[in-house]
Amino acid sequence: MKAQLHSDDCFEPDNGEPSGTNLTLSSPISKDGNAIPGHVYTLPARQGCAVRLKSGQIIRVINTHGSQVCDTWAFKADDLSEFMSMEHARAWIDRIIPKSGDALVSNHRRPIMTLLEDTSPGIHDTLMAACDIYRYQTLGVTHYHDNCADNMRLALKAIGLRVREVPQPLNLWMNIPVSTDCSVQWLAPASKAGDYVELKAEMDCVFVMSACPQDIIPINDNHPLEVQFMVLA
Repeated sequence: MKAQLHSDDCFEPDNGEPSGTNLTLSSPISKDGNAIPGHVYTLPARQGCAVRLKSGQIIRVINTHGSQVCDTWAFKADDLSEFMSMEHARAWIDRIIPKSGDALVSNHRRPIMTLLEDTSPGIHDTLMAACDIYRYQTLGVTHYHDNCADNMRLALKAIGLRVREVPQPLNLWMNIPVSTDCSVQWLAPASKAGDYVELKAEMDCVFVMSACPQDIIPINDNHPLEVQFMVLA
C-alpha cells in the first residue's frame, strides 16, 4: 500500500517570524512605508525601517556619526521572493565590495538597485549574514538582544509585509577586511560622520534598513547609534 501524502509532509521551513520585538514594529515612517521626498528621517539605534521606492527613486543613507553599520535589503515590490542578493551581486560585479556605478542584482540576476554615490572610503561588507538571536547566543548573550534579522522582519511587518527568509544584506560601512590567508577581521567602520551612500531603485521595491545593534564586537565601535536617510524626489 502506498503511503498517503498529507499536507504536513509538504511543509516548507519558514524563517519569517521575528524572535522578539522592539519599537521597529510600532514606528514605521508611514502606514504603507511611503516616504516624503526630501524629508530627512532618523532611524534610531538598534531599530529597523522599511521604505517603498518607485523605480528611478534614489535613497540616501547617512552615517550620521560615522561609526554605525547599517544592514540593507531590497525586495521587489510585487514579489517579495525576488530580492537584492549579495552572492549574485558579487558574481555580477566581480568584486566583494561594490563601488559607485555598480548594479546590485537580485536572485533573478537583474539589477534591483544601483550604487550611485559613496562619499565614504568605500568599505562595506557583502559577506556576513545579518546578526540574529543565534549569533548573540554564540557571543554569550542569554537574554533577547535586538538584532538585524529581527529588525528586517519587524520593519516589513510594520507596513503589512512578510518574507519567508532573511537574505544576506548589504552591510553599509561594515569593515571586514579579508587577509591573504583568507581570514577575516571585525573592525570599526572607516567612515566619518556625515558620509553617505545613494542607491537608485531599478524597479519598484521595498528597501529595508537596520541600524545594527551589535555592541559586543567592534563593528559599531561597540556603541550602536542612529543613522539618517532621505528619499530624493
